Amino acid sequence: MSAREAPTGRGAPSPARGEAPRRARALPSGLTSGLTSGLASGAVVGASRLGAVAAALVVVGVLPWLSGRDPALTVLRARSEEQVATPEALAAVRADLGLAPTAGEQLLRWAGGVVRADLGASWVSGRPVLPDVLGGLAVSLTLMGFAIAVAAVVAALVVFPALRAALRGQARRSGGAAAALLTALPEFLLATALLVVLAAHLRWLPPYGWEGPAHAVLPALALGLPAGGLLGRLLSDAVSSAAAEPWAATWASAGTTRARLAGGLLLRAVPGVAPQVGMVLVGLAGGAVAVERVFAVPGIGRTALGAAGAQDAPLLQGCVLALLVVGAVCGTSAALLRRLVLGRTLRTAGLSVAEPAATRGRGGLAVPAVCAALVVATTVAGLLRDPFTPAHARLAAPSLELPLGADASGRDLLARVGHGAASTVGTAVLVCVLAAVIGVAAGLLPRLSTGPVEVTNAAPPVLAGLVTAAVLGPGSQLTGSAAVAVLVVSWAPLAAHTAALVTEARAQPHVRVLPLLGVGRARLLLVHVLPDVLPPVLRHAALRLPGVALALASLGFLGLGPQPPAPDWGLVLAEGMPYAERAPWAVLAPAGSLVALSVLAVTLASLGAAAPRWRRTAVTSTPLSSGNDASTSHGSALAGPAGSEASTTEPTSQLPSSTAAPPQVDTRP
Repeated sequence: MSAREAPTGRGAPSPARGEAPRRARALPSGLTSGLTSGLASGAVVGASRLGAVAAALVVVGVLPWLSGRDPALTVLRARSEEQVATPEALAAVRADLGLAPTAGEQLLRWAGGVVRADLGASWVSGRPVLPDVLGGLAVSLTLMGFAIAVAAVVAALVVFPALRAALRGQARRSGGAAAALLTALPEFLLATALLVVLAAHLRWLPPYGWEGPAHAVLPALALGLPAGGLLGRLLSDAVSSAAAEPWAATWASAGTTRARLAGGLLLRAVPGVAPQVGMVLVGLAGGAVAVERVFAVPGIGRTALGAAGAQDAPLLQGCVLALLVVGAVCGTSAALLRRLVLGRTLRTAGLSVAEPAATRGRGGLAVPAVCAALVVATTVAGLLRDPFTPAHARLAAPSLELPLGADASGRDLLARVGHGAASTVGTAVLVCVLAAVIGVAAGLLPRLSTGPVEVTNAAPPVLAGLVTAAVLGPGSQLTGSAAVAVLVVSWAPLAAHTAALVTEARAQPHVRVLPLLGVGRARLLLVHVLPDVLPPVLRHAALRLPGVALALASLGFLGLGPQPPAPDWGLVLAEGMPYAERAPWAVLAPAGSLVALSVLAVTLASLGAAAPRWRRTAVTSTPLSSGNDASTSHGSALAGPAGSEASTTEPTSQLPSSTAAPPQVDTRP
């Protein structure tokens, strides 16, 4: 054996002359190339994040100029319609408000004030903005805390049956009908129902204000019940998926108690749900705007809504900045929670992914079919009637002539709901198409789109609606304002989905070799990656259609969408709210349509989750038994993915992995 072929070690010949220097030169070169590539990728992602944050701050800073009107002229017209807008009068307004003559100078002033914790003075009251923003933020965060407590209780109740079924070896993929109904209820609609039933009829709780803990109960229920139902459903699916992983069979076979196994299943379910928890928290901030308006809670959402209506730009700037900060903190906290729970498994590849087979039958199609039939029938019947003419008695009760009754102006509610369905769903389709186009285009460049996606995910649709209202002005008749506001935030989830699929598609061997064959970057993405990515993203966009329609209705309810007499669902519901106790059909007609559409959205999402995943290996499993009986001949283990091999990575105590040993069990030889 020559010196070049001999193994190294004690007593082994030294390498041939010249080999060590060549190896020493080759190794640093490879390391340098890898480090350079990693640093370049990190630099692009960092620049994307910094650029997105800077762009968001610029938009907030120049908010008074986005409408194309001189802010001094806006304030002058708000103070007096008859005063002539002379250069001297505008100069006096600028001096009074401290306005700069150009948007760039005002942006620099505003940024300097933010650094000094000075957000300026209100254009309406003249008071400093910062105390009002902090006071409203404190109320909203307190309300969010109560809502999180409600959501935690509801999520625990929803996930308990799925956890019990997993411990007993039974497949359960959904949180149940109650969780689906809770998830389907929009916050502003649930707030209206709670106000009418618990406050107006039963008089159990105060209906308005913010004077003590009792005033927080109804708003917290309106925010926490849907959030808890959603988190419970997500945790239920995650627990069922965790029970199908090999480590669960190892723990069960080793005689792990049910309590420890349940803790491991919940811990394993947290990372997959953590990003959605961040989105739910952002949703609580956005949904709180409508809930605060219903219950007259002086939170930051209601403050921002009033500032947008009054064109009080400094106060709106402070509120928007605070809401963006809250959204960013929620998203960052969720990401940190995921990394904390996963721990070393992110680096050691100690995770295995498995999903139990989803059972789908005809019964699962009954609920969406009934809801779709109700929406279609209401739309068709309403389109044949006149939604604008007040030809009936005010608040007329339902009858053969008026199947859904009449509103406070004597207009046919069936006609208004039907026309509202056509306009709302039609606008939602257009928004979804545009969001899919933007999301796919951004997702094809995952590193560049990281920052915009993260910043946009931190902004709920209501926040975009407030900015749009400030730009277009109060009482704007542009029916596309709500659509623009929803589109601004709807593309981000689709872009994130596209980016994840692009990363997976580009990692395939046949795609990785294409650049070596002379295939350019554009052709690689458009010809070889996009066809694999597009189908699941389009399905995702279709599943978001009812949710977009509900977001449009929510903006209409807040007065940020189409203006009267447009038959918008949210607007019809807002017009009927003052008469909910006297004429409940004025609220039930649009509310029933919204509930039907919401249930349709949830059930379609569930069916989409049960559908075969893109390039996901089929999983066969046997029931999981836990407890001490698992080690007996009657206990059965749950198999991992078909054809998978046992992992040899180091077990971690931070998260159950495919080879993690159960507590107090040593599996080392």
